[in-house]
Amino acid sequence: MSESHLLTRRAVLLSLLASGAMPAFAGAPKTSLRPVPRPKGGVARAIKARHEQPSLRSILDGAGLSGKMSVVVADATTGQILESRGADVGLPPASVTKTMTTLYALDHLGGDYRFNTRVIGTGPIRNGVLQGDLILVGGGDPELDSDGLGDLAAQLRVRGLKRITGKFRVYSDALPYQRSIDPGQPEYVGYNPAVSGLNLNFNRVYFEWKRTGKGYNISMDARGEQFRPLVRGITMSIRDRQGPLFTYKSGKRENWSVSRSALGKAGGRWLPVRNCAAYAGEVFQSLAAAHGIRLPAAGVAKAVPTGAVLAQETSGPLSAVLRAMLKYSTNLTAEVSGLTATRQGGGNVGTLPASAREMVKWLSPRFGLNGLRFLDHSGMSDKNRLTGQQMVNVLVKTGWNGQLRPLLKHIKLVNSKGRKAPIKGVNVVAKTGTLNFTSALAGYIECPNGRKLAFAIFSADLGKRAKIPKAKRARPDGGRKWDKRAKRMQQKLLRRWALEYGVS
Repeated sequence: MSESHLLTRRAVLLSLLASGAMPAFAGAPKTSLRPVPRPKGGVARAIKARHEQPSLRSILDGAGLSGKMSVVVADATTGQILESRGADVGLPPASVTKTMTTLYALDHLGGDYRFNTRVIGTGPIRNGVLQGDLILVGGGDPELDSDGLGDLAAQLRVRGLKRITGKFRVYSDALPYQRSIDPGQPEYVGYNPAVSGLNLNFNRVYFEWKRTGKGYNISMDARGEQFRPLVRGITMSIRDRQGPLFTYKSGKRENWSVSRSALGKAGGRWLPVRNCAAYAGEVFQSLAAAHGIRLPAAGVAKAVPTGAVLAQETSGPLSAVLRAMLKYSTNLTAEVSGLTATRQGGGNVGTLPASAREMVKWLSPRFGLNGLRFLDHSGMSDKNRLTGQQMVNVLVKTGWNGQLRPLLKHIKLVNSKGRKAPIKGVNVVAKTGTLNFTSALAGYIECPNGRKLAFAIFSADLGKRAKIPKAKRARPDGGRKWDKRAKRMQQKLLRRWALEYGVS
């Protein structure tokens, strides 16, 4: 600042003092006047960010989402509702349904429950020959894969088994067979497989193709990390057509066809399996042969036979299985866990909707929920209904230190461009849920000041969803754009709540 400017400012100050325009002190201050300390570093930035946060209304109204919303955030300790809109609007919670299934399964089975897959022999082994039948007995394990079947075959080899005199059969009735989880989904989507008491590779088969000259080399296999047995009971043919992408017919074999124009140079994808028992039987026969054990083609066992357990594969504890389910949102795991819990509780386990109703009967009185509706355990049905208020009630009553929160997935905070934008001291764990024109997120927020929040964000345009032709349900027009808007809105809400209620 120049000297002339300083002289001018001093002159103005002296004139104000002379005129009495400046306030006068009645007496000397008791303490020296010092600058007020200001927050430093991250705390200061967080307080500034808090004041810059948009309101709940501006976030929701500015999201550009068609349809309805049910949004609630509460203090996770007291249950006090802090903000909400459409709290009592029932919407499809999509895969957030899996949080309910998790609580249901843990209550009925316990976190240490394990699924067992056994191989039973009905006679003794003499000189490497089983004098009787060999039965692969499923116990519902949703995570059983080809490597697990390979381990069973290796156990038989250690016992010296080389062949059998009787039949090789497969038992898959530990749980009732369901051809698919949601009949309304396209036939070819891998996340909608059959469900049974014997599930392999999430009841999916891997279709792989590679262009060679004017044609293609194609294969169907049951790949794991160690083993990759080819599958012949499920076939694929290539057709010259514009659509549909895939067609499916079942008989003695499962027969797929694919449009040549959709293949390109090379690729692969998982396709759902409908005949679970035949699939597991063929793969086990192949893996047994790789271990020097000759088995005939698999037949079907209607009951668990009396005999010795020659080999056994045991899953991890249910708590670990459910943690993986919540992280990767595996629909088969949810359905198997829910069906197994219903069976353990003596409820109606005949169909997925029947088992889901048993889950509702357990949830409603325990958490004080009215009007709850579930038709499955995974959230694939758009007929499921849950409100934001109901979801938050469950989260609060389950408790911050309850069984659910440690199993939930960590949610990264991102900015409007999808880049990581964490807030120091903020930790979000939640379950995501996505269907066409349906998006959901529910869980817990740990705030910088130690406050704990529970939240639910449900949004859906059921009108648009109902108009999607079945052939386009895997990727409907406008679906991705709608979903991106929903997820941007969720991120803005998480940031708002963490700063508005979590920064002192």
